[in-house]
Amino acid sequence: MLTIETGDRRIVDLTAEVRAFCAGKGDGLLSVFAPHATAGVAVMETGAGSEPDAVAMLERLLPRDDRYRHAHGSPGHGADHVLPVIVAPSVTIPVLAGEPGLGIWQSIVLVDTNRDNPRRTVRLSFLAG
Repeated sequence: MLTIETGDRRIVDLTAEVRAFCAGKGDGLLSVFAPHATAGVAVMETGAGSEPDAVAMLERLLPRDDRYRHAHGSPGHGADHVLPVIVAPSVTIPVLAGEPGLGIWQSIVLVDTNRDNPRRTVRLSFLAG
């Protein structure tokens, strides 16, 4: 279980922690799961401007205003509860010889637009095979 302090970050790169978790485990499948109603996990390129582009896209798709029926917390918090429809709460990654089978530019990230909860957990599970 990872504990992530998101602070101001809407997208947090988990790749280093995932690589450390997989090291020495051989071949299998890795599940990365965010057990939250307002966060998701994605595979994307990081470090080349994609993170702010993704955040801007989510803000266009899920504006933070009073249109949502789910209306508690900070203004627009209902959008946070719709996020998992767009960004799933989990991804499954192949692991080959203890290394996540990611493409050269791929990273595993936590996506969290919820400003009301700056502490998140992410569950890593490995299935050998």
